[in-house]
Amino acid sequence: MMNDIIADALTRIRNAAMRKLEVATLLHSNTVVGILSVLEQKGYIDGFKEIEGENNKKTVQVTLKYDDNDRSVINELTRISTPGRRVYKSASEIKSFKNGYGTIIVSTNKGVIANDEAFAANVGGEVLCTVW
Repeated sequence: MMNDIIADALTRIRNAAMRKLEVATLLHSNTVVGILSVLEQKGYIDGFKEIEGENNKKTVQVTLKYDDNDRSVINELTRISTPGRRVYKSASEIKSFKNGYGTIIVSTNKGVIANDEAFAANVGGEVLCTVW
């Protein structure tokens, strides 16, 4: 049994990027798919697709993105809110991260969105992770 599926997904992405793999396979959840859609929208990954497995177990295959020097586009991927310590921020507190070079991924009542969209919509929420 796994307690934190989001931390597992982020760790699998980090490990695959360190080994310079093209594809990472993650366990499926709606929150993980929301995080991946934000990462794809911001240009940190090339794409992802959901795959139906045996016994109705879904997985998600993530295609990682590398620059011209074969380095991962993702420099840092950090889990902020954990099951034991939830972190909530208002819209004004999540305005920018790393002087605009990084992204904070927030779970709001409008779904899983990036910090700039949350600030524009004036909504706060649970800070899931940061990526830079």
